[in-house]
Amino acid sequence: KNSTKAMEKELVICSMQGKEKATLKRSQIFEIPGSKELETKVIVVLGKAGMGKSILIQKICQDWSNGEFSQFEFVFWFDCKQISLPEKQYSLKDLLLEFFVKPQEGSIEIFEYILQNPAKVLLVFDGFEGLHIHENFPHCSASQPEKGLCSLKELLSGLIQKKILNGCTLLLTARPKDKVYQYLSKVDKTIEIVGLSPQQRELYITKYFEGLPFCGNALKLIKECEYLFSYCYSPLMCRFVCFLCETALQMEDKNLPSTLTGAFLKFIQQKIPLQADVTTMQNQESLAALAHIAWCLGEKHRSAMKSDFLSSKKVKEFGLKYGFFSPFAFPRHSDSGEEEFGTTFSDFVIQNFLGALHLMLAEEIKDQSLTKYFSFPSKKKKPYNWLHLVPRFLAGLLFLQDDPYFCSLSNKDVKQSTKKQKTFLKYIRRLQINELCPKRLLELLHCIYETQSNYLLQHVALRLKPDLSFLDVVLTPPDVYVLHSILKRSRKDFSLDLRNSRIDEQGVKDLVGLKNVTSFRASLSDTVRIWKSLEETKDYELLRASIEKFVLDPFKAKTMKDIHDLSDLVEMQKMINCVQEASGCSSCEIPAIKNLRKIEFALGPVCGIQGFQKLVEILAAFPSLQHLDLDALSENGIGDEGAKSLSEVLPALISLETLNLSQNKITDVGAEKLATALPSLSSLKTLSLYNNSICDFGAENLAKVLPAMASLRVLDVQYNKITGAGAQQLTDSLRKCPHIKTLVMWNPTIPYGVLEHLQQLDSRISV
Repeated sequence: KNSTKAMEKELVICSMQGKEKATLKRSQIFEIPGSKELETKVIVVLGKAGMGKSILIQKICQDWSNGEFSQFEFVFWFDCKQISLPEKQYSLKDLLLEFFVKPQEGSIEIFEYILQNPAKVLLVFDGFEGLHIHENFPHCSASQPEKGLCSLKELLSGLIQKKILNGCTLLLTARPKDKVYQYLSKVDKTIEIVGLSPQQRELYITKYFEGLPFCGNALKLIKECEYLFSYCYSPLMCRFVCFLCETALQMEDKNLPSTLTGAFLKFIQQKIPLQADVTTMQNQESLAALAHIAWCLGEKHRSAMKSDFLSSKKVKEFGLKYGFFSPFAFPRHSDSGEEEFGTTFSDFVIQNFLGALHLMLAEEIKDQSLTKYFSFPSKKKKPYNWLHLVPRFLAGLLFLQDDPYFCSLSNKDVKQSTKKQKTFLKYIRRLQINELCPKRLLELLHCIYETQSNYLLQHVALRLKPDLSFLDVVLTPPDVYVLHSILKRSRKDFSLDLRNSRIDEQGVKDLVGLKNVTSFRASLSDTVRIWKSLEETKDYELLRASIEKFVLDPFKAKTMKDIHDLSDLVEMQKMINCVQEASGCSSCEIPAIKNLRKIEFALGPVCGIQGFQKLVEILAAFPSLQHLDLDALSENGIGDEGAKSLSEVLPALISLETLNLSQNKITDVGAEKLATALPSLSSLKTLSLYNNSICDFGAENLAKVLPAMASLRVLDVQYNKITGAGAQQLTDSLRKCPHIKTLVMWNPTIPYGVLEHLQQLDSRISV
């Protein structure tokens, strides 16, 4: 269990590095360079609920039926909500030719052909979370896995582990945090759908209202409600907001709700308007039953149910009539050959809202126990995180006791609702907000925003810590909106770290534009792209502010892209100089370049020398550089070629205090080149050449220049190939260097007696 957790954490970290937004055509999904033809290929499509994963799968199947993806003769598409429910043993033949499609004849011959030609088979498992696989994923135990019986989990395990139908292509869709991460080491390609850009949202809304009389007003109305517009990055939510807007305009209502809770309450009001007393009471009962079902299924990570799960036929008819339910067919059983029909919630967000409504309406949930469904301070995994929007809706509903329609849905005493609200207020006041991790802080901000309580909004704004890091935490447009709305309420100054957050361009502009955001870190490529965009639109005021606020120090290069991005930033200096007169900028230097003090270089042996040569070209652009660290666990291996290139630029690094060239395969040749340039470093205090391949000739060249390096305090040459002769030369030079405090020079090639003797001569020598 612990190893699984460690794997998940590692995979999450790895998956965030180097992720780039890109437009991917459907025809490119199955392109896997370097893959082996006769091995199973596993492709994962990730995306939050409502991002369009299932639509993508439908389009792939449609393309295949129209003659595309000709490498596949068979495509089998499984909705995991369906195949996970029957508790029985399956064979691969059952799964393919009973559940999915039943040939009228020749099923045995077809199955044998599939077994002999696995490369021509595409298996699609849509909604991997629907399989309810928890901590342990079993191994396939059947002696003949292709023909034997095993559980669905074992069958899928055998497919992923390439024990069953090896050579086929597996396409899985899942939410980003589902258990699919457990098998990421076996995945050949991962694609994540991140949602619609602001331009795509506008296009969607325009197309939705095309031809309607109020087409022009719709986009304007939705964009005016910035919070709901931010949620339109999700195609499902965009469609919902469009429906809400359409109904509002038909009723000549020129306002949309300001919160997600208000929007869904409005949606229910449009579906079930206020009626006579008897009908209202019946609707109350049916809605309460529906909310209870939503919560119970959510606890089981499910949205679909068989007919016997429903408490009454009346509830089912109510759900279907008002669009909360959709009909759902479960697969046929091979023994009976019959399909069983049930229902599923029409969409994930509706189930979340109804789940929160249940927590408000249920008499057994007292006000004191309500706060456990928020779990902000808990370091453990949230117990109810499958219905992850429930806390937001619950917080919003707590502050709607004055809404006449909400009161009509519930026959609760107003005092009871007020009690729950007071409990929530007390809970928030006790929270140590400045100690929350970034993800829980964002969830808190969403919940507080849904309340629309000025007191709570101000309370949270005043208790945010000044340094807010969202490093490696995905920031969606709604996240950015609530963060922006609460930051601007605070009187504090803030520093934001937005690196690897995949925040969109508009989100960066909005946050950086706040006066009390005094500094920020973000992806270099994103930052440069934003600056170019601002220059093109002539928004010189925001351009100047973002340049002045951008922070780069310390900079760590892990990929060639990092080096290219840093080079692009230096190139941007030319653009800034051109803009200077138009913008009234008083400084001709980008502060991030001027103030960069530390660069860590960790590209590893494959790209080490190539990346370092590129870095050397721009090092002179950083006048305040104090620390250049080339020591990496993966060993950059810049060698003598890199040392030669570095020696040519060293005279320009007038502020350099620490130079770490450890573990870089530098020999006497490189040491000689470095020795000629080292005296020009008037500020250098620490030089490390640990674990290279320097011999006595290199030691001799270093010894010659030590007296000229007046600022040097520490020299580390241990774990090289220096012998007693080279050690003696360094010791003799050390006598002329009273400024040096430590010389670390243990080498396996120096006899211990010799090194001990030299240490007795000079105590500054460390072994």
